[in-house]
Amino acid sequence: MILDGKCPTGPIEKTWDKHRFDLKLVNPANKRKYNVIMVGTGLAGGAAAASLGELGYNVQAFCYQDSPRRAHSIAAQGGINAAKNYPNDGDSIYRLFYDTIKGGDFRAREADVWRLAQVSNNIIDQCVAQGVPFARDYAGYLDNRSFGGAQVSRTFFARGQTGQQLLLGAYSALSRQIKAGTVKMYNRREMLDLVVVDGVAKGITCRNLVTGEIESYAADAVCLATGGYVNVFYLSTNAMGCSVTANWKAYKKGAYFANPCYTQIHPTCIPQAGDYQSKLTLMSESLRNDGRCWVPKKKEDLAKHPNEIPEEDRDYYLERKYPSFGNLAPRDIASRAAKEQCDDGRGVGPGGRGVYLDFATSIKRVGVDTIKERYGNLFEMYEKITDEDGYKRPMRMYPAPHYSMGGLWVDYNLQSSIPGLFVLGEANFSVHGANRLGASALMQGLADGYFVIPYTIGGYLATVKPGTVQTDNPEFKKSVEDVQNYSKKLLSINGKKTVSEFMRELGSLMWDNCGMARSKESLEENLKKIPALREEFWKNVKVSGSGADLNQDLENAGRTADFLEFGELLCRDAHHRNESCGGHFRTEYQTEDGEAQRDDENYCYVGAWEFKGDGKDPELHKEPLRFENVHLAVRSYK
Repeated sequence: MILDGKCPTGPIEKTWDKHRFDLKLVNPANKRKYNVIMVGTGLAGGAAAASLGELGYNVQAFCYQDSPRRAHSIAAQGGINAAKNYPNDGDSIYRLFYDTIKGGDFRAREADVWRLAQVSNNIIDQCVAQGVPFARDYAGYLDNRSFGGAQVSRTFFARGQTGQQLLLGAYSALSRQIKAGTVKMYNRREMLDLVVVDGVAKGITCRNLVTGEIESYAADAVCLATGGYVNVFYLSTNAMGCSVTANWKAYKKGAYFANPCYTQIHPTCIPQAGDYQSKLTLMSESLRNDGRCWVPKKKEDLAKHPNEIPEEDRDYYLERKYPSFGNLAPRDIASRAAKEQCDDGRGVGPGGRGVYLDFATSIKRVGVDTIKERYGNLFEMYEKITDEDGYKRPMRMYPAPHYSMGGLWVDYNLQSSIPGLFVLGEANFSVHGANRLGASALMQGLADGYFVIPYTIGGYLATVKPGTVQTDNPEFKKSVEDVQNYSKKLLSINGKKTVSEFMRELGSLMWDNCGMARSKESLEENLKKIPALREEFWKNVKVSGSGADLNQDLENAGRTADFLEFGELLCRDAHHRNESCGGHFRTEYQTEDGEAQRDDENYCYVGAWEFKGDGKDPELHKEPLRFENVHLAVRSYK
């Protein structure tokens, strides 16, 4: 099937404004009659719930944490992009649009990316009005810094805590609506099924993580804002609770899963210290404004203290390979370059899996106090974890799984292939193509939540009669029974291997065979081993406790079961895409100097997979990508 993204036509500068005008409206008195479910209350979900509540809709919001303030959005560090052009350095909405299309290696829709760039400026105004404490310069104006893949400074920031401050802004808006009664908040709930009635999304079934009770909720529309899936690699920068479960349940009810093989490896993370670790720690890309990446030129220097290695014996490999962008090359390129140095036997630290991030030059130029003002909390975090002082010796970094560009397929209105199901933020696939530029995740989440879904969901609800389906519908009863039986099945296996053991094995397969580099052979190995591991899981996993109360072992077992199915789809998608683009790097498809080699003639499309039933191969649908404003070209940062 050829998919239709329902993108507006005409001059791209007018597409979003015209589309908003063409959307049907719901008048204020009628908004009170509609119920909307919001699953996830991070930046996208929290902003959307607050905005929809402010408009007058009745919103039921769900999160698995004890508070929306604990959403993983809080972990974002470096900043948020916007095309304000405050530094007067040549930025514009068009340049942000161009950089994002190019940064995604020409695998995103033009119309969606233009809208993102256009509303980016509104986001900053909104957040400043909320009191978000963005950094300011000496004169009191909002300050900017640079991020990868751009030659302008467009990133607004709050030291190394930007995600936290933006989330507190969204949370304050959400709290106001909770107090007003337009939003009802359900904490400690995990969505375990999507309820579809006559082909339309009408509600969810979830587990109360405190009592174990299985609950159902009905609405006129359902929104998923449940984040990404890179915990499929087990070790990642994501919170331990981040999973593919909500998206996967929707996929199994008919929502198409788009481009699952587009995963991002972040180039600056604290290297793994041992097998006991359960997650990895991100160090903001903003550090590459002042930090320089290097490794020793000579292998015999690896044992030396880095400060003892003279300048002429250091290989500043990003500055050497990409002189135009230097240390601010995009993430996929910077990650592969770091791996290349380590594979060459010049990696530093335990196991040779690390490169140096050195601030000596910047400290000499602007002073240590200025560096502390810019990144102080990041240096403190690094020292607490490694017991090394980043001001006095170079930090050690190594790439780690960080973000998923793939997600549920959505059209221009953020509606999935299931009518009534909308998908926001990282949970959808829409704007980042095959590689997300730094500081664009917060931009997308707040764009979708504050400025897109409030318009587009109204266009859908205007065509729907409110309250036609309630939880007494037979589909809700069936959904509850299915979830209960699924939990009972997990608890009844009583095998000998823990859930964590299976998740570690899956993560190892995914990282080794489908991580920073993939090949036909490695992917085919995974496509054999993952089903075998999944079969073993359902025969030999040990899930302790019961389903009638708090049981984190059961929670993790359900998430792992979903990852064991999703991991196979990710590898299948990577196997079918015989090209390299962005974060999807097939070793067979690279240029002579090791860069990604796209195949625009055969793969310039969004690949969206449809679930056809357990034990059956999914069906691939394609949405062709057309580039009329930014012409297809070889992506170069040299």
